[in-house]
Formats: sequence, structure tokens, C-alpha cells
Amino acid sequence: MTPVAATGRASVETALQRSSARAAGRAQIEIARIWGIGITVHASWFIVFALVTWSVAADFPVEFPGWAPWTYWLTGALTALLFFSSVVVHELGHSWVALRQGIPISRIALFVFGGMAQMQREPASPAAEFRIALAGPLASLGLSVVFAVAAIAGHEVAPVTASALWLAHMNLLLALFNLVPGFPLDGGRMLRAGVWHWTKSFDRATEVASIAGRLISAAVMTGGVVLALGGEVAGGVWLLLIGWFLENAAAATQAEAGLRAALRDVTVAQAMTRECSRVARDLTLGQLVRDEVLGAGRRCFFVIDGGRLAGLVTLSEVKRVPPERREAIKVDEVMVPATRLAVVQPGDRVLAALQRMADGRVAQLPVVVDGALLGMIGREEILHYVRNRAELGL
Repeated sequence: MTPVAATGRASVETALQRSSARAAGRAQIEIARIWGIGITVHASWFIVFALVTWSVAADFPVEFPGWAPWTYWLTGALTALLFFSSVVVHELGHSWVALRQGIPISRIALFVFGGMAQMQREPASPAAEFRIALAGPLASLGLSVVFAVAAIAGHEVAPVTASALWLAHMNLLLALFNLVPGFPLDGGRMLRAGVWHWTKSFDRATEVASIAGRLISAAVMTGGVVLALGGEVAGGVWLLLIGWFLENAAAATQAEAGLRAALRDVTVAQAMTRECSRVARDLTLGQLVRDEVLGAGRRCFFVIDGGRLAGLVTLSEVKRVPPERREAIKVDEVMVPATRLAVVQPGDRVLAALQRMADGRVAQLPVVVDGALLGMIGREEILHYVRNRAELGL
């Protein structure tokens, strides 16, 4: 997790909803792929890119007077690009170590508060957690040294010196700030690794690191208020926003730990539903749309052949067929075959099912025994189960 610089009530339900939103994905623009990992930017990233460009272009004339105005703006834009490239390198540091630990990375996302490498599962051991967390700050420290050397080597070209010095300074700050021991910062993951090693409990370690993160976020927001009251309004507001972001991220992580604790011993059979949409494989897509999609408002269908699961059809498969051809196409021609589906059994743990959904980037899984479809489990069913338990005080 890489904030660019240095609310709400969290609950088990919001953690599950957050997990669902992550799986579904938000609007992102992919700009590159490295090691098979998509590098994406959110629309909010352009806001902070413009702010960094403006800040650098406004500050350089104080220390480096005499340039042409366009030189300051061009240097500011290139410096901002190199800074966010540094953020990507920081996240690639995490990703490289995670991939070596067998943990897939779904993407590296850049947004208004920095960047984040999205791991598809948590590390298997405290040592792995520590190594992955440490890799990002080490990458930033390495970049700080590289830019410092570049500033010395390019001392005869003022824009190069100015940009390199600024980038060396910012990468050093990025490394140090991320070492602060509280979620969602890298130091918080390192703290979790230590507590995990000591207590042998991942959930307990997550709770401790999240509480530390919330205390740090409170300190950051307090600093923002002090700065704003002292006349540094822009800096104070920015610190308040960063503190708010850290608070939300730490609270959500704490809620996810509560979710895992609540579902630790729950099986798929306890949370699944047997009321899933089943269709015959010879049904036409036109009839499916009229009766099931428009008529009943359903979006996902299990294709059954002789009582056994044959495949799965969603709106994604239906939309690939032009409307004028749907009367002639049957569902078994577009379905995802059962052999390619991730499935679970009634005795599997719900947490394992959630992990399988995350790995497959799906919102539901068929529950199958010996090829026969018993029902379906999805995030909505798990959320319903959690709500019922909460209402009963369990």
C-alpha cells in the first residue's frame, strides 16, 4: 500500500460488501502490463497528477530561478510522471516477492491516494508477510539513492538536478512513511507479521495492526487540523484526507478480521441456498431472456442435464450473441462447461469458498456432490447468513 503523501462504521457486513466490490472491480484504465500484472489508473489519479505537477512547477522557481515558464511546467509534469512511476516500482517490489511466494497479483491500481498491489490471497506465514511488506519500502529507498546519484551526475542541467533531487527526497519520505506500524501501511503489515508470529493467530494480529492503523490515522488527522489552524490550509486539508483514507482502510481491515472470525467454523451447507436458477441445455437464449432475465429478473443460470450440472450461463455469455440470433442459439452452445467451473461441496468451509470466489473473480459458486447440483453459494447468501446470526446474537 503506497499513500502519495503523508469513517464510517466498519462491520462484518461492510467487509463482505467491500470484498464483493473488489471482486467485481471498479472502473479502471489499464495502461500497461508487467509480469502479467495489469497496471491501472482510476479517474481520481488524474486529479493528484495535476496537483503534483502544479506543486512542483510552483515550487521550483524559488530554488531554481531564471527558467522559461514552460520549462517549469514541463519539468513538473515529467517529475510527476516519474514520481508515479516510482509508486509503481514500490508496488512491483511487493508484487515480485508475493509472486515468488505463489500469491497471484490481480493488478496494481493507481488512485488519488497513491497505489496498491491487490493480492488475491493473504500470505501463508508471518515470514512471507514480512518479506512482502518490506519489499516496497526497500524499492523506494533504492530509488531514492538512484535519483540522488542522478542529481549529482546531472548537476550541469538544472531541470535534471531539480527533478532528481525532488524525486530522491519524495522516495525517501515514501519509504519512511510506509514503515509506520499501522494498517494499511507496509509497517502495519510488518507489525501484523510480528504479532502473528508471536500469537500464532492471523486474526488477532490483524486486529492489533488495524487498531494501530486507526490510532495513526487519528494522529495524522490531528496534525492536519493543527496545520490548517496555523494557516497551512492546503497541507492541513491534504493530511485530513490522508488520515480519513487510512482510517477507512484500517477499519475495513479490522472488519474483515471480524468476518473471518465469524465464519471460521461455518460450512457451505449452512450458508448455501437450494433455490438457484436451473435451465435445460436445449433452451434457446431468446426464451431464456424473455422468461428468466426480463420475466424473473435473474442473471445467472445453472444448466442441468439429467439432474447433473452441465454448465453455467450468465448475462456475459448472452450479451455476446446478437439479439437477432438468440432464437436460434441454445444455452449449451454458449455456457461455460462444468469442467471449467470452480465448485464447492457442502462440507467445505465458507472462508475457503470466499477465497475460491476471489481467485476466480466470481460472485457465486455451484455446490456439487458427485456431479449433482445441490445449490449455490455466493456473497449475498453469506451476507444473509451473517445478518441472521447477528440478529440472533450468535
